[in-house]
Amino acid sequence: MSSPTAVPPTTGTIDFTIPAELQELLARIDAFIQEDVLPAELEITDPDDILKDWDVVERLRDKARERGIYTPHLPEEWGGLGVGILGMSLINQACGVSGLASLGLNAMAPDEGNMHTLLIAGRPDQLEEFLRPLADGRTRSCFAMTEPDVASSDPTNLQTTAVRDGDEWVINGRKWCITGAEGAAFAIVVAKTGSSEPATHRDYSLILVPCDTPGWAIERHPGWMGSHSPGGHPIVTLTDVRVPVGNLLGDEGAGFVIAQKRLAGGRLAHAMRWIGVSQRALDLTSQRLLERKAFGKELARHQGLQFMIADSAMDLYASRLMVLHTAWKVENGLPHRQEIAMTKTFVSEAFGRIVDRAVQIHGAAGIATDLPIARWYQDARAARIYDGASEVHRMVIARECLKLAMQGQSATAATGDLG
Repeated sequence: MSSPTAVPPTTGTIDFTIPAELQELLARIDAFIQEDVLPAELEITDPDDILKDWDVVERLRDKARERGIYTPHLPEEWGGLGVGILGMSLINQACGVSGLASLGLNAMAPDEGNMHTLLIAGRPDQLEEFLRPLADGRTRSCFAMTEPDVASSDPTNLQTTAVRDGDEWVINGRKWCITGAEGAAFAIVVAKTGSSEPATHRDYSLILVPCDTPGWAIERHPGWMGSHSPGGHPIVTLTDVRVPVGNLLGDEGAGFVIAQKRLAGGRLAHAMRWIGVSQRALDLTSQRLLERKAFGKELARHQGLQFMIADSAMDLYASRLMVLHTAWKVENGLPHRQEIAMTKTFVSEAFGRIVDRAVQIHGAAGIATDLPIARWYQDARAARIYDGASEVHRMVIARECLKLAMQGQSATAATGDLG
């Protein structure tokens, strides 16, 4: 399945046309969301614990298989559709309107990212053991990186260690906010395998840990603001966890190189889902303005409120263009680190602005839990923290601009390289 393509800027042409086959796929996914996913939301008894109603997810996955849209992100040999990162950006935008949509496609975080990580670095035997059941939807997984006792924005602070003992790794440490850990079949654990002082990125590796291994334990589930994924976001302790040396994923010391490849697509997936939620928030808000009156006229006729939805529309337009351009660069093997940082930062913050306006315009209904807007507001605040805090991404962005300035060059190349 091809993804939307653009002609490189050097030709003088920018083409935003979506290929017909992808348009057809997006139409099927939209029908899936409208006819299957949104009605299924009414069957979820506890949005904070989707596992209680996992049969709803299983039914949606059966529907996705029937429609031929299951695991679109995976290669065809793994039961997917081979959709590239640019096409997946559009699919994730559609799925952003409901958390059940990505679950139904088996294309939700952290499993989607773990599938890509396995495809990037896994040996054939690891793919069969860990990827096959994950792709089939028979298991779930988690990615164990963040730790509670250090500033994890600087990954060289991570303290979890993996020490060789014969033909085994012995892992000790404590992780938190590990999405999906409760009930996961396995984790990809980021652990320190080197001994440099001070630690460098080359001291860290990725290790596959089955979650039924002795010493792996869910310590507790802290209360978190916003939406919750299947398996929660618990604190996990690893106490003398022993796994075979062969459970190393990729080369020793390559943990962050592999993780960065994973995070590029993951950050774009988050950004496009945020766009989907933002669009739903704007749609609800626009409808609200048409339906209610104040001071003798419809809210839609008050200029101050018109300006608010206009600002949200502009935020959405800019967000979409940033995501699609960045995804195009990733898919075509062009430098994209700067664009990923700018996109993740801008879209997460635009998401916050759009939902904040939705809360304000809805008034009391915006802070009540009868509508999803209050939950989206919490989600938007968290979006500026996970997958790289906005401040860290701004450091990356500024560093590139300053590097070019020190070389006597314009910062054009650090602003999307479209000049």
